[in-house]
Amino acid sequence: MIVNRVDRYRVTSNRERGENERCSFGRYDVMIEPFDRKEKAFIFEFKVLDEDDDEKTLEDTVANALVQIEEKQYEAALIASGFAPENIRKYGFGFQGQKCLILSLQRRYVQTRSGKYFT
Repeated sequence: MIVNRVDRYRVTSNRERGENERCSFGRYDVMIEPFDRKEKAFIFEFKVLDEDDDEKTLEDTVANALVQIEEKQYEAALIASGFAPENIRKYGFGFQGQKCLILSLQRRYVQTRSGKYFT
């Protein structure tokens, strides 16, 4: 699906991103960035269940992936390039053998007179 949309999206991985394009606090695994800044952008973080990191379930692994996205502020580069925070979708992928769990980090945005904020 993504390969067929190269006319609308730029897909980068942590290996492809240059040093001067690096996020302030770290590197995401995959970012799908539409050329139209009004479209939705996607950040994917992939993790394999690691019992050494106190992960007992795939839910723990995905939670760690989502926490990493937030703590390392992977969305900062998208926001700096003109994307509205509410148009950035964040997904954590957890793997254990042939099992996979995918969850998203969604925020609820509320419009106020002074601007938007999330809860």
